Amino acid sequence: MPWESGISGAIFGGYGVVVVLLVVLAFASIRIFREYERGVVFTLGRFWKVKGPGLVIIVPAIQQVVRVDLRTIVLEVPTQDVISRDNVSVKVSAVVYLRVIDAAKAIIQVEDYLNATSQLAQTMLRSVLGKHQLDDMLAERERLNQDIQLALDAQTDTWGIKVSNVEIKQVDLTESMIRAIARQAEAERERRAKVIHAEGELQAAEKLFQAARILAQEPQAIQLRYLETLTVIGADKNTTVIFPLPMDLVNAFLERPRHP
Repeated sequence: MPWESGISGAIFGGYGVVVVLLVVLAFASIRIFREYERGVVFTLGRFWKVKGPGLVIIVPAIQQVVRVDLRTIVLEVPTQDVISRDNVSVKVSAVVYLRVIDAAKAIIQVEDYLNATSQLAQTMLRSVLGKHQLDDMLAERERLNQDIQLALDAQTDTWGIKVSNVEIKQVDLTESMIRAIARQAEAERERRAKVIHAEGELQAAEKLFQAARILAQEPQAIQLRYLETLTVIGADKNTTVIFPLPMDLVNAFLERPRHP
């Protein structure tokens, strides 16, 4: 009968709509998390658990999920104006390496953990470097990097963030300070040159004193030294000839009595 066929069509049509809704609901409830991702699941607004990686089923309209990346993030700290302990103004930039170790804390304890870590890194950079002199910033970056990393990691631990490393990228100085450092380096090099020259003179004097004492023990040694000097001079092609004059011969003339 016509009315029976109409009812059957309506029933089958209703089943079709239900099937379509179930399929849509199934697709809406499926989440796939990669190996480096975790999902923080909330049920009716309350934290439930952390799920992933792999296939995760979420109840639509009842549960919500927030993706969290567990890979190491490179966070660039903007250039900061730092006044060192010896009252020198410098511009310092740095890079922070961090990663999420507790996805639940990173979502629940802080609103935006990347922005919060960036602001904290800027503050720590000015605070830690302000306690050191300019020479320490230029020569002891490894120690300063470690100090900033420890101070920053202690603050971000409650957010589930692990700061693995901090690297100071660049320390910019003013032109006047660069010239002052150049003059200081030049003066230091001149001081070292004078000290080295003085030490060389002292060592040469000590060696000459030792040689004089050895030659004084045997008078013939001086004559042998004269002959060795002639050998060295004669090795070169020159027209200069030097003959040593024995002192005994000279003394004979000097000791001759003078007649009035």
